[in-house]
Amino acid sequence: MWRREELLKSIWHAFTALDVDRSGKVSKSQLKVLSHNLYTVMKIPHDPVALEEHFKDNNEGPVSNQGYMPYLKEFILDKAQDNFDVLEFNTMCWTLCYKKYINVSPLLISNDDAFKVWCIFNFLSEDTYPLVIVTEEMEYFLQKLMETMGSSWNKEKSEEFKLQLNGKNSLSTWELIQLVGMGYFSKGLNRQTLSMGIGEVFQELILDVLKQGYLMKKGHGRKNWTERWFVLRPNAVSYFTSEALGDKKGEIALSRDCSVESLPDKEGRKCLFIIKCTDKSFEISASDKKKKQEWIQAIQACVQQLRLGLLSSHREARLRRRELRQRQHSQHEEITERMNQLLAANERKQMQLEFMRKKLDEASAKAATEEQRRKQTQADLQDRFTLDLEKEKMAREQMEQLVAQKSSEVEQYLQRVRELEELYHSLEEALENERQAKQDEEAMHQLQSRLLEEEVGKRAELELLELLHLQQQRTISQATAEKQELQAEHRAKEEALQAAALQLQSLERERMGALEQYQEVAKRLERAANKTKSWKDKVTKHEGMLRLIQPGDKGPQRVTNWGPASFTDAELEFRKKLWQERKNQNDPSE
Repeated sequence: MWRREELLKSIWHAFTALDVDRSGKVSKSQLKVLSHNLYTVMKIPHDPVALEEHFKDNNEGPVSNQGYMPYLKEFILDKAQDNFDVLEFNTMCWTLCYKKYINVSPLLISNDDAFKVWCIFNFLSEDTYPLVIVTEEMEYFLQKLMETMGSSWNKEKSEEFKLQLNGKNSLSTWELIQLVGMGYFSKGLNRQTLSMGIGEVFQELILDVLKQGYLMKKGHGRKNWTERWFVLRPNAVSYFTSEALGDKKGEIALSRDCSVESLPDKEGRKCLFIIKCTDKSFEISASDKKKKQEWIQAIQACVQQLRLGLLSSHREARLRRRELRQRQHSQHEEITERMNQLLAANERKQMQLEFMRKKLDEASAKAATEEQRRKQTQADLQDRFTLDLEKEKMAREQMEQLVAQKSSEVEQYLQRVRELEELYHSLEEALENERQAKQDEEAMHQLQSRLLEEEVGKRAELELLELLHLQQQRTISQATAEKQELQAEHRAKEEALQAAALQLQSLERERMGALEQYQEVAKRLERAANKTKSWKDKVTKHEGMLRLIQPGDKGPQRVTNWGPASFTDAELEFRKKLWQERKNQNDPSE
């Protein structure tokens, strides 16, 4: 069953092509034509009034994509089965959209090749609309295309093309067709090679063709060997009369219970292997050992994926690539969020430092005011003390009392001055600590930046190591499974061989016993025959029936109760009379 997301992508292209003025809406008449075509290619019973009934409250004007989607899901996609030809479905959607966006005449590819690139784009594009293909998936497709054509991937051209995108990280389907058709990455290759490469990638990614080629197959009825074109897909092996795929002769359905084994050469056939299914087995012959091993490994890989409940290899690879991109995107968002948090914390600390600086400035201004006041007070005190000295001569006693009083006031003032000086020193230390804290904060920021860079590098290394570890684990698990299967097969063969040897020994003993019994019975028969012969001779002599064998009458041979007649007619008449007399004697008594 095809995934609904892949079908929706093709329908989206058709809907977008019908949107002539790019307003996001299509007229209902055009949607009727599109729906009718979808009914036809998807083999769904036509329902001409369903569209009108679905939009009966909006009979005029165009319909948006969001408005058409409920009808599409309810009346088309929910009723679709897996009995329709998806290539015919894609061809219909392609026919509606390609003429509006692209002209293949100046390109190196044909319309059919452009259609195949369009299908590959739908397979590799993201599940968001409008549809685009990211540069990683584009490079995956182009690299696979170059490898199929037997050419190497030019990474420098890829980086140059990324620079030409001006920071754009994705392409539309028409840009991808234009890129492939212009031969930017396939310079030096002819049209036929490019077309064959696109066809092989299309068969693998879209048609799920994992392997194909000519093989010899043994028939089940007449047991004759016939050459067939075999096509391997994730869940079946189909065989046709030729590579044109016109006449399909049969299909081998693969399941988790299937197995494939190598066979020894027999019946003049070499490179044999057998595919064992639950109800039937298929003997196949390859042209050489290399092809035989490649087919065995490919079929075993398909069976292993069915046992694990996995999709085909390229679909699993696409899912892994998407998961990796999503994980990288989430990690990037997490790092961005952490950086924003650090910046916010830094701004808060800057605000706190600015607040402390303002406090220190206010304290410094207050200290300066206090110092100026202290100096003014000292000047006033000195003036007052001079006046008091001049008046001392006139009123010494009064002055002494005043001096004592003023001395105590001066002592208090000096104490206050010392306290202010200590406060000044403490403020200077606070400023010094602030400068030191600012330097420490700058060093901490540099250290945090370096730690973030190291963390990003280590995270990338850890992801690479994790991918390598996963690949190694899968390879080891696959090798272990194959080794266990070989060991189990070897043990089964040894047990069968031992059982056959024991059975052979038992049969040998039974044969010897039977031979001895046969010899003993033969001796008994011989003795019995001798005794019977002597007994017959005695009986014959006793009854007087022993006579020489004379040539018989050439007339018709007589048949009696004792078998074919071996005596004369006179003897026969005598025996009849004797028998009749005995019968007459027995009748009265009865």
